[in-house]
Amino acid sequence: MDIEHYRNFCLSLAGVSEGFPFDSQTLVFKVGGKMFSIFDVITFDGISLKCAPEKAIALREQFREVIPGYHLNKNHWNTVNCNGSISDKLLIDWTLDSYNLVLNSLPKRIKNTLI
Repeated sequence: MDIEHYRNFCLSLAGVSEGFPFDSQTLVFKVGGKMFSIFDVITFDGISLKCAPEKAIALREQFREVIPGYHLNKNHWNTVNCNGSISDKLLIDWTLDSYNLVLNSLPKRIKNTLI
């Protein structure tokens, strides 16, 4: 998956914003002010996604391209290598899981303004 396709997908989700809160090359997608996807816009070599702890471990065991989140809480984040061996469908599914995990953790009053 190329960077523009991935970016457009993330921006198509309800209530999503994008920004560069850390530096000029680390793009972060948020819903309700909370991060759900992070990647380097220069290299686009990996995407970090929020994940339920038990699923995070299972994905790491099943896919060698999935590692504990780079510079993130290793219990709640995975980084997926974007070398082309993970299908676009899986990447989209995992991004949706991350988005929904964050969205569902938001207070009801915030969530209701987003969807």
